[in-house]
Amino acid sequence: MAATHIALFASSLAVLLLLVQGSPPGPVVQCRSGNTNCTVTNGYGAFPDRSTCRVAAVAYPSTEQELLLAVSDATEKQQHMKAVTMYSHSIPKLSCPGGPSGQGLVISTQRLNRSVTVDMATSRMTFEAGITLRALLDAAAARGLALPHSPYWQGVTLGGLLSTGSHGSSVFGKGSAVHEYVVGMRLVVPSPVPVNGYYAKIVNLGEDDPDLLAAKVSLGVLGVISQVTLQLEPMFKRSITNRVVSDVGFEQTISSYAVTTYYGDISWYPSQRRVVYRDDIKVPITTKGKGVNDYLGFQAQPTLVVGSLRASEELLEATGNAEGKCVLFRLQVDTLIAIGMGFKNNDGGLLEFTGYPVIGNQSDMQSAGSCLRSAEDNLLTACGWDPRFAGLFYHQTTISIPFTTIADFIADVKKLRDAHPDALCSTELYLGFFMRFVRNSTAYLGKTDDVVDIDITYYRSKDPKRPRLYEYVLEEIEQMALFKYNGLPHWGKNRNVGFLNVKNKLGAKLDKFVSVMQKYDSNGLFSSDWTDAVLGLRGKEVVVQGDGCALEGLCICSSDDHCAPKQGYYCRPGEVYEQARVCKKITSVEADG
Repeated sequence: MAATHIALFASSLAVLLLLVQGSPPGPVVQCRSGNTNCTVTNGYGAFPDRSTCRVAAVAYPSTEQELLLAVSDATEKQQHMKAVTMYSHSIPKLSCPGGPSGQGLVISTQRLNRSVTVDMATSRMTFEAGITLRALLDAAAARGLALPHSPYWQGVTLGGLLSTGSHGSSVFGKGSAVHEYVVGMRLVVPSPVPVNGYYAKIVNLGEDDPDLLAAKVSLGVLGVISQVTLQLEPMFKRSITNRVVSDVGFEQTISSYAVTTYYGDISWYPSQRRVVYRDDIKVPITTKGKGVNDYLGFQAQPTLVVGSLRASEELLEATGNAEGKCVLFRLQVDTLIAIGMGFKNNDGGLLEFTGYPVIGNQSDMQSAGSCLRSAEDNLLTACGWDPRFAGLFYHQTTISIPFTTIADFIADVKKLRDAHPDALCSTELYLGFFMRFVRNSTAYLGKTDDVVDIDITYYRSKDPKRPRLYEYVLEEIEQMALFKYNGLPHWGKNRNVGFLNVKNKLGAKLDKFVSVMQKYDSNGLFSSDWTDAVLGLRGKEVVVQGDGCALEGLCICSSDDHCAPKQGYYCRPGEVYEQARVCKKITSVEADG
């Protein structure tokens, strides 16, 4: 009966995902009176610490002059500020101003969303910082130009994706980080003394200005990005084939795969012991094909179906049925692979998946996110994580590990997988261990090595005090990646513990960044407790100690109270990485011992 229910569920999911439209996301800034007395959240409706960000007001400048005025007014009042983007998909509290709660200002870039100039002779275009990735790609394509690399999710803005160091997957050329293609930037920054009557000024950074190395990945602490000039290239096409193989020994070939496959990436489903290679190469614009990337996870999805999936996952968690999770999610992965993961060939004018390879223009293949631009349908359908309905709710651990040690890391994870075969099934609803490739960067907050960036997304309880199934396995993997393998966090993802020891990992590069930060915002008006903690400034800490703090990644447990002893979860050493401290479910006899 259970198997029949799961089969019907997966079949219904596959059909409905192909038919629906969708409600676009709601606003991340909500105000009680006009543009004042507001709250700010992210696209998931919850920050890692689940706190509420309250601000005095929000400003919506539509020109650079209006942006200058907004920053000037706040600077004159010594009011803390943060830029906030249209969809705000960063998980950490990057959009919440510092200073006393309820007294800061957020400056939305939603109306700073236009193309500014194009130079066809150099293939360079200038955009306002609030333009979404989708609009940017379309504007460039209309001129016959392409952005060489981008994140896979198009619900980000240019300013936001640069501030968090977002990327695609490639170690060819300058690599896959978008900031490597920034050749100019205009920022509006505070001025402690009036400049032409304003307590703010416009800073124009050229490609040879050393301060650009700080500005192009900045966490938003220098000021507000107004405009960005990007180095583009003539439009080309990509040819994509997803290939499924056993995971036996695959860790030994990750490096060679990265250097031979221009846009390749890897999805590893550890509990299923299989790997999906995305064989993704660059081909001439004359190659036949009108394919598009409409990744299923980013399509508008029926809220009833997604809600049912979430309810099923919650039931399996509550009953301790890890095996049930494995069955459900394997069937879902099988279904997604069979229907092309959302790639569509568009052969003969029919937009559907008819087989590999899928070939299409770079602008149509490099990112996805159709749930953002669907017609309003009163939440019959939506992005799967939309907080306005009881849909997906998850943690995301995203850590970069150098190519030199990635095989050893995967081997360690396999040891844990082999000891606990059902422990990692919860990641397989969300692409398992999703691996992309990024080159080292001259940007001060960019990657310090050529790395494999690993996304691990997994169940998060609505109750912050409720442990997860096999919580300790994922905690050990997280700590192993961060400390044994010296991994760097993605700035726009991760739980609090992901940012421990960042200052030491970046070393002199961080010192150079802080020097530029103090140059442009000497009073720290664009800084906050969170960014200070991440950067190791002003005595702030990323960890939040307290009962149950380790369950949400707010701390690493050092006592049983940091876990959930009343529910049988105690702080214990790791199994493979023994220096880890994890919340492990054990019997009362073991606890007493």
